[in-house]
Amino acid sequence: MELQLFAFEATQEMGRAVAAHLGRPLAPLEEREFEDREHKARPLDCVRGADAYVIQSLHGSPDQSPNDKLCRLLFFLSTLRTNGAARVTAVVPYLAYARKDRQTKPRDPLTARYVAQLIEAAGADRVVTLEVHNLTAFQNAFRCEAVALDARGVLLERAAELAGSGPVAVASPDPGGIKRAQLFREALEARLGRAVGFAMMEKRRSAGKVSGSLVAGDFEGARVLVIDDMIASGGTMVRAGRALRDRGAADVWALAVHGLFTSGAEQALADPAIAGWIVTDTVPPFRLSAAGRARVETVSAAPLLAEAIKRLHGNLSITDLPAAGS
Repeated sequence: MELQLFAFEATQEMGRAVAAHLGRPLAPLEEREFEDREHKARPLDCVRGADAYVIQSLHGSPDQSPNDKLCRLLFFLSTLRTNGAARVTAVVPYLAYARKDRQTKPRDPLTARYVAQLIEAAGADRVVTLEVHNLTAFQNAFRCEAVALDARGVLLERAAELAGSGPVAVASPDPGGIKRAQLFREALEARLGRAVGFAMMEKRRSAGKVSGSLVAGDFEGARVLVIDDMIASGGTMVRAGRALRDRGAADVWALAVHGLFTSGAEQALADPAIAGWIVTDTVPPFRLSAAGRARVETVSAAPLLAEAIKRLHGNLSITDLPAAGS
């Protein structure tokens, strides 16, 4: 099957980067928006018999909400099916609604599962995403093949540079991220060839308010790398940074895959509790001012996505991806 790689206008920068790493151009795609805001997208070349990959990150942006982007993705996946594509894969660097994977209040929706059902109903054979909020919930939501790429390797080289030759520790900013932080710590130990400390922080959220300040671990005098799947307002990272600094950390860096930088992020970025902020390019930092963007370092996830697509197209294993850090 011929590999055809598509990217919507909203994800063109990521699409071009992935295509460059694959050494092939993006397949031509026409997008039209009508006066009443209805939308049409179609492939400009024949897709019959093709192995088609569609890149569309589902973060909100100034001109399109996550719902707009999801709807466009669904229609295009079905369009590829209608026109004879042999296999269709949705490549979603940031998967909207992934955090809503359980009922926290009576009669809550399970939106992560509903999004999975929509993608499947549109005709996708496979969905590929990066660093989901809850891996078990993600895998259980889909009935088609669901690939959640581990982004440890994307951030690992920069983390090793930050570690230098001095004491370093990895921390989880909340109980839900302990496994993620432990795996990152193990990968960093293997990369450095020496011991890396570990810390975890208490966190409780109720009625929109976050509480908890207990910290446990071995990090006194160390540079602490706080690892999470995403940064929204940045408040969780700042809480962790202050607590770790108060208890003896030399300094604290915030590392995450998805940098949403929602309301309040500018204030968080200016807080001296965090020495630096590092994210990947799954979500552009469009909500930040120039001063805010200057505080954020971005590492590209395109090589990892490109290698995954290359292996999936060739029906090869992706469990030992070099960028996975394992």
